[in-house]
Amino acid sequence: MDKTSILFPMVALAILTFAVLLLIPLRRFGAGSAGQIRYDDFKYGESARVPPEVSIPNRNMMNLLELPLLFYVACLTYLVIGPVDDYVLLLAWLYVALRIAHSAIHVTYNRVRHRLIAFGLSNLVLIMFWTNLIRGAAA
Repeated sequence: MDKTSILFPMVALAILTFAVLLLIPLRRFGAGSAGQIRYDDFKYGESARVPPEVSIPNRNMMNLLELPLLFYVACLTYLVIGPVDDYVLLLAWLYVALRIAHSAIHVTYNRVRHRLIAFGLSNLVLIMFWTNLIRGAAA
């Protein structure tokens, strides 16, 4: 199997991150046009006046820049030292799918229990991804 195939899940997760990044100004400008917020509401972060539907994409963006960093590092490590096999790709795509689910839940109906399940499972898959990488590097 071509080791570069590990780049595709990375690109998919980056696309998700950019999509959420785009959602932030869309929600902010929409709320500004509706008179729900002012520019000063973001002077020192987000004021208490910012409605949840406006602040949630920003929080989701932070989520996409936290633990996924470990995913990107592991993918690049797999690319350099390998092996990239079907199991590695399965874990990588499963992680991306769970992060997509987490983001979709977070920025839409935001039911905490559903979000927690997607988040927790994605973290479990990330641990499996790293465990497999460490075992492969030690072998």
